[in-house]
Amino acid sequence: MSVDRDQVLRGAAALLTRKGSATMDEVAKAAGVSRATLHRHFAGRDALVRALEDLGLRECELALDAARLDEGGAADALRRLVKELQPAAGLLAFLVTENALFEGESQHEGWSRIDTRVAELFRRGQESGEFRIDLTPVWLTEALYGLVSSGAWAVLDGRVASKDFSYMIAELLIGGARRRVEP
Repeated sequence: MSVDRDQVLRGAAALLTRKGSATMDEVAKAAGVSRATLHRHFAGRDALVRALEDLGLRECELALDAARLDEGGAADALRRLVKELQPAAGLLAFLVTENALFEGESQHEGWSRIDTRVAELFRRGQESGEFRIDLTPVWLTEALYGLVSSGAWAVLDGRVASKDFSYMIAELLIGGARRRVEP
Protein backbone atom coordinates (compact mmCIF):
# COMPACT_ATOMS: atom_id res chain seq x y z
CA MET A 1 0.00 0.00 0.00
CA SER A 2 1.37 3.36 -1.03
CA VAL A 3 1.36 6.13 1.54
CA ASP A 4 0.58 9.66 0.38
CA ARG A 5 3.29 11.93 1.78
CA ASP A 6 0.95 14.95 1.74
CA GLN A 7 -1.65 13.00 3.71
CA VAL A 8 1.01 12.07 6.28
CA LEU A 9 2.07 15.73 6.50
CA ARG A 10 -1.50 16.90 7.01
CA GLY A 11 -2.03 14.31 9.73
CA ALA A 12 1.19 15.45 11.42
CA ALA A 13 0.15 19.09 11.07
CA ALA A 14 -3.24 18.39 12.64
CA LEU A 15 -1.61 16.81 15.69
CA LEU A 16 1.29 19.24 16.06
CA THR A 17 -1.12 22.15 15.81
CA ARG A 18 -2.86 20.84 18.92
CA LYS A 19 0.23 19.41 20.63
CA GLY A 20 3.52 20.92 19.51
CA SER A 21 5.55 18.63 21.76
CA ALA A 22 4.13 15.42 20.25
CA THR A 23 6.60 12.58 19.79
CA MET A 24 7.29 10.97 16.42
CA ASP A 25 5.34 7.91 17.65
CA GLU A 26 2.33 10.14 18.33
CA VAL A 27 2.73 11.83 14.95
CA ALA A 28 2.85 8.46 13.18
CA LYS A 29 -0.31 7.32 14.95
CA ALA A 30 -2.13 10.57 14.14
CA ALA A 31 -1.06 10.29 10.50
CA GLY A 32 -2.29 6.70 10.36
CA VAL A 33 1.11 5.19 9.55
CA SER A 34 3.72 3.18 11.38
CA ARG A 35 6.72 4.88 12.90
CA ALA A 36 8.93 3.12 10.33
CA THR A 37 6.83 4.55 7.49
CA LEU A 38 7.00 8.01 9.03
CA HIS A 39 10.80 7.72 9.26
CA ARG A 40 11.03 6.58 5.63
CA HIS A 41 9.39 9.87 4.66
CA PHE A 42 11.04 12.07 7.30
CA ALA A 43 14.40 11.17 8.85
CA GLY A 44 13.47 12.83 12.14
CA ARG A 45 11.55 15.64 13.75
CA ASP A 46 13.66 18.32 12.06
CA ALA A 47 12.95 16.88 8.60
CA LEU A 48 9.26 16.66 9.44
CA VAL A 49 9.14 20.25 10.67
CA ARG A 50 10.97 21.43 7.54
CA ALA A 51 8.43 19.60 5.38
CA LEU A 52 5.62 21.20 7.40
CA GLU A 53 7.30 24.54 6.83
CA ASP A 54 7.19 23.95 3.08
CA LEU A 55 3.51 23.03 3.36
CA GLY A 56 2.80 26.12 5.45
CA LEU A 57 4.59 28.35 2.97
CA ARG A 58 2.60 26.86 0.08
CA GLU A 59 -0.62 27.41 2.01
CA CYS A 60 0.35 31.04 2.71
CA GLU A 61 1.22 31.69 -0.94
CA LEU A 62 -2.12 30.23 -2.02
CA ALA A 63 -3.94 32.38 0.55
CA LEU A 64 -2.10 35.50 -0.60
CA ASP A 65 -3.00 34.76 -4.23
CA ALA A 66 -6.65 33.97 -3.41
CA ALA A 67 -7.01 37.17 -1.35
CA ARG A 68 -6.30 39.33 -4.42
CA LEU A 69 -4.32 41.85 -2.36
CA ASP A 70 -4.11 44.39 -5.20
CA GLU A 71 -7.89 44.66 -5.62
CA GLY A 72 -10.02 47.25 -3.85
CA GLY A 73 -9.13 48.97 -0.63
CA ALA A 74 -6.37 47.70 1.62
CA ALA A 75 -8.72 47.03 4.55
CA ASP A 76 -10.96 44.85 2.38
CA ALA A 77 -7.92 43.04 1.00
CA LEU A 78 -6.76 42.41 4.57
CA ARG A 79 -10.17 40.97 5.46
CA ARG A 80 -9.93 38.62 2.46
CA LEU A 81 -6.41 37.61 3.45
CA VAL A 82 -7.39 36.69 7.01
CA LYS A 83 -10.30 34.64 5.67
CA GLU A 84 -8.00 32.82 3.23
CA LEU A 85 -5.40 32.16 5.93
CA GLN A 86 -7.89 30.59 8.34
CA PRO A 87 -7.58 26.99 7.04
CA ALA A 88 -3.80 27.09 7.53
CA ALA A 89 -3.86 29.13 10.76
CA GLY A 90 -3.24 26.17 13.06
CA LEU A 91 -0.24 25.02 11.06
CA LEU A 92 1.10 28.57 10.98
CA ALA A 93 0.62 28.88 14.74
CA PHE A 94 2.72 25.74 15.20
CA LEU A 95 5.40 26.93 12.78
CA VAL A 96 5.87 30.32 14.43
CA THR A 97 6.71 28.54 17.69
CA GLU A 98 9.47 26.54 16.01
CA ASN A 99 12.35 28.93 16.67
CA ALA A 100 14.82 26.86 14.66
CA LEU A 101 12.92 27.83 11.51
CA PHE A 102 13.78 31.47 12.01
CA GLU A 103 17.37 31.31 13.21
CA GLY A 104 20.49 32.01 11.22
CA GLU A 105 21.16 31.35 7.60
CA SER A 106 18.95 28.29 7.40
CA GLN A 107 15.80 30.44 7.35
CA HIS A 108 13.64 29.57 4.37
CA GLU A 109 13.49 32.38 1.80
CA GLY A 110 9.76 31.75 1.45
CA TRP A 111 9.10 33.60 4.70
CA SER A 112 10.74 36.72 3.24
CA ARG A 113 8.55 36.51 0.14
CA ILE A 114 5.43 36.26 2.29
CA ASP A 115 6.57 39.06 4.61
CA THR A 116 7.19 41.30 1.60
CA ARG A 117 3.75 40.66 0.11
CA VAL A 118 1.93 41.29 3.38
CA ALA A 119 3.99 44.38 4.22
CA GLU A 120 3.24 45.74 0.76
CA LEU A 121 -0.48 45.49 1.53
CA PHE A 122 0.01 47.57 4.67
CA ARG A 123 2.23 50.03 2.79
CA ARG A 124 -0.49 50.40 0.13
CA GLY A 125 -3.01 51.07 2.89
CA GLN A 126 -0.76 53.75 4.34
CA GLU A 127 -0.23 55.41 0.98
CA SER A 128 -3.98 55.46 0.29
CA GLY A 129 -4.65 57.01 3.70
CA GLU A 130 -6.48 53.96 5.09
CA PHE A 131 -3.81 52.94 7.62
CA ARG A 132 -1.75 54.86 10.13
CA ILE A 133 1.71 55.88 9.08
CA ASP A 134 3.20 55.79 12.59
CA LEU A 135 3.12 51.96 12.59
CA THR A 136 5.56 50.40 10.14
CA PRO A 137 4.37 47.85 7.58
CA VAL A 138 6.79 45.37 9.15
CA TRP A 139 5.19 45.84 12.58
CA LEU A 140 1.68 45.51 11.14
CA THR A 141 2.78 42.32 9.36
CA GLU A 142 4.08 40.86 12.63
CA ALA A 143 0.86 41.90 14.38
CA LEU A 144 -1.13 40.03 11.73
CA TYR A 145 0.93 36.87 12.27
CA GLY A 146 0.50 37.15 16.03
CA LEU A 147 -3.26 37.59 15.79
CA VAL A 148 -3.65 34.71 13.32
CA SER A 149 -1.63 32.43 15.63
CA SER A 150 -3.50 33.51 18.75
CA GLY A 151 -6.80 33.15 16.98
CA ALA A 152 -5.91 29.64 15.80
CA TRP A 153 -5.04 28.56 19.34
CA ALA A 154 -8.22 30.11 20.73
CA VAL A 155 -10.32 28.24 18.15
CA LEU A 156 -8.47 24.97 18.83
CA ASP A 157 -9.03 25.39 22.58
CA GLY A 158 -12.73 26.06 22.01
CA ARG A 159 -12.53 29.57 23.47
CA VAL A 160 -13.49 31.21 20.17
CA ALA A 161 -15.92 29.97 17.54
CA SER A 162 -14.30 29.14 14.22
CA LYS A 163 -16.92 31.25 12.42
CA ASP A 164 -15.69 34.34 14.32
CA PHE A 165 -11.98 33.87 13.54
CA SER A 166 -11.73 36.07 10.43
CA TYR A 167 -13.97 38.84 11.69
CA MET A 168 -12.31 39.22 15.08
CA ILE A 169 -8.75 39.22 13.73
CA ALA A 170 -9.37 41.53 10.79
CA GLU A 171 -11.47 44.01 12.73
CA LEU A 172 -9.05 44.20 15.66
CA LEU A 173 -6.08 44.74 13.37
CA ILE A 174 -7.87 47.16 11.07
CA GLY A 175 -9.26 49.06 14.06
CA GLY A 176 -5.76 49.52 15.43
CA ALA A 177 -4.24 50.29 12.05
CA ARG A 178 -6.96 52.59 10.75
CA ARG A 179 -5.83 56.14 10.20
CA ARG A 180 -7.86 58.58 12.24
CA VAL A 181 -8.43 62.19 11.33
CA GLU A 182 -7.85 64.46 14.32
CA PRO A 183 -10.78 66.86 15.00
